[in-house]
Amino acid sequence: MSSPRGSAASLVPPAPQDAASAPVGRFGALAGWAQRHRWAALLLWVAVVAAITLGSTAAGSAYRNDFSLPGTDSQAATDLFKEHGSDQAGDSVEIVFKDPGGVASARAGIEPMLAEVKHLAGVADVRSPFADASAVSGDGTIAYASVTLEGKTEDVPKEDVARIIDVAQRTATEDLRVEVGGEAARNAEDKAGPTAELTGIVAALVILVLLFGSLLAASLPLITALFAVGGAIGLIALASHVFTVADFTPPILMLVGLGVGVDYALLIFYRYRQELLAGARPAEAGRTALDSAGRTVFFAGCTVIVALLGLVALGLGSLQGIALAVAVTVLITMAASLVLLPALLALFGGRIRRHVLKQQATATKKGRTEGNGWRAMARAVQRRPVPTLLAGVVALLALSAPALGMRLGFADSGNDPQETTSRHAYELLAEGFGPGFNGPLVVLVKGGQDAGDAVRAELATTPGVAEAGPALPSEDGALSTVFVYPTTSPQDEGTVELVHRLRDDVAPPLEHTTGAEVLVGGATAASQDVSETLAERLPLFVAVVVGVSSLLLLLVFRSVWIPVKAAVLNLLSISAALGVITLVFQHGWFGAQPGPVEAFIPALIFAIVFGLSMDYEVFLVSRIHEEWVRTEDPSRSVREGLASTGKVITAAAAIMMFVFGAFVLSSDRMLQQFGLGLAVAILLDAVVIRCLIVPAVLQMLGARAWWLPAPLARRLPKVSIERPRRS
Repeated sequence: MSSPRGSAASLVPPAPQDAASAPVGRFGALAGWAQRHRWAALLLWVAVVAAITLGSTAAGSAYRNDFSLPGTDSQAATDLFKEHGSDQAGDSVEIVFKDPGGVASARAGIEPMLAEVKHLAGVADVRSPFADASAVSGDGTIAYASVTLEGKTEDVPKEDVARIIDVAQRTATEDLRVEVGGEAARNAEDKAGPTAELTGIVAALVILVLLFGSLLAASLPLITALFAVGGAIGLIALASHVFTVADFTPPILMLVGLGVGVDYALLIFYRYRQELLAGARPAEAGRTALDSAGRTVFFAGCTVIVALLGLVALGLGSLQGIALAVAVTVLITMAASLVLLPALLALFGGRIRRHVLKQQATATKKGRTEGNGWRAMARAVQRRPVPTLLAGVVALLALSAPALGMRLGFADSGNDPQETTSRHAYELLAEGFGPGFNGPLVVLVKGGQDAGDAVRAELATTPGVAEAGPALPSEDGALSTVFVYPTTSPQDEGTVELVHRLRDDVAPPLEHTTGAEVLVGGATAASQDVSETLAERLPLFVAVVVGVSSLLLLLVFRSVWIPVKAAVLNLLSISAALGVITLVFQHGWFGAQPGPVEAFIPALIFAIVFGLSMDYEVFLVSRIHEEWVRTEDPSRSVREGLASTGKVITAAAAIMMFVFGAFVLSSDRMLQQFGLGLAVAILLDAVVIRCLIVPAVLQMLGARAWWLPAPLARRLPKVSIERPRRS
């Protein structure tokens, strides 16, 4: 009688079977092609990646942000600005001065510098603080000069803005501080090197070496991932000339590509290793691994891509670009795992097989059986499934609770690192002119000058408004623009309330009395519009992704409860990750700068984590299902499934945790939140859910876990990602 692999009886590999005796599926056939044409497959990958890299280097990139959101007041205001040629439609940077003895005493040094800045590339105009009394603080110690750029921030080369910063800061003396603020200045400052990426690569290599005990075996999944990421980054850079791709997309591609690429290749390689231990020759082991784990990778990759493409429905340009770019990256990593990895295994299969069998012989002599620790854990959970389930769910709910108070928004200069000039400028402007000066609301009045003056007078008396500037006419006189300075900072909840008050309570009566159209716009209001729109559309997006993924699981496992369990637990892990992000970044735990959670983060984390969670779900449950089909013993099936997959799932999760967690070292706040959220979600999914909650739930369900109503079973097509295991 044959014993399942992973049991004590399987320590001695059986005699190799004839490769032709086992049926080969499409993925196995693909592996066979890559094995037969190993050098052609490898050289093809090298040539394609090299061509893409050379092409992207020659063409450069054209990344640009698009935060337009049709149907909102802020977008309508921006469109009217452009239509009527308003001077306020362009972007600007502020050169901020502070002199304890009074800024006027430094005038002789400031004005020549401003004259030089006016003639720099990318500069349309410069307004000196000495020509505008409102640009000098009440005590005269702080002032600012406005530098109007020739275009929007994303259209002005960063090198031009960096030149402005350099020229301005050369004016600084022992008494005079000079800082440069504004969104363009933030983007132009030097960013940290690729510390996070390198940290993630090193961590992945160390974990793989510990897992396989061989540098060669450890390097194959990593090489596969690096090939995929290299090709994806170059391809997206080229695509940025045609499509709108945000400038913060490349590090996200690196983050996701490395994690997913290593994860997919590792799952296939681990199954390949198990086939070698079961006595297969390298070629047969490669085909069998692709026909089983390859199917899992394909299913998981498609799930991630479907979830990411769902982001397109949210209707935000930059988010759509990120979604498409990451989806392409996942597609390329999936292709590398299914084509490049089999070719590499064919090249080095003999050496890997010798090492694997040597390791197994050593373990046999020492009396060690692979998977015994996981079997013991499964038995412990199965003895007390209810307490284990309750403990896990309560822990996830506790971590999820802070997410209920999560406030979405966008980081501004106030969240920048302390050493940046944009942060210093932000603080000086708040000190000299009040906290609301850094985030003025731009009120557009579509009407004559009299209407603009009337609106300005009413705005000045509105609670929450510190000051309302004069009504500035557009070039054609059809519009008036009023800058409104709140009493609170841009990210304060009071500013959010002021925007709603102006739109809901102040603007309608003014429109009635003046006959003009009043719109509240500007960067602060636009950020609020984007955040609120994403929050409104997120539930529908979640419902669609969960529904499609659950349907796929229903088809694959022909069970009602498996998809329900997967959906609920995946949502719990994601909400717990968002709760941790809220605690750290919104409430300032562990020394983080308090502020809102980046508006893109919940949607991006949900799309990526839900797909990756399905990866582990399918890998674990498919092994459990294999045992269930063979033995019809639900308890044994869970133990053997966990014993077969626990080690590799934990290793894959550890790699992704380090790769994602390394981005907490980034200087970019959004990447910090993204990395922390993904790392926490993967940790909870691999440890709490896959190792504790899933075995507990399946133990409680027993044979009912695989229940499917007979009428539904007759109508559903049979889709399988499993292949018969070697006995």
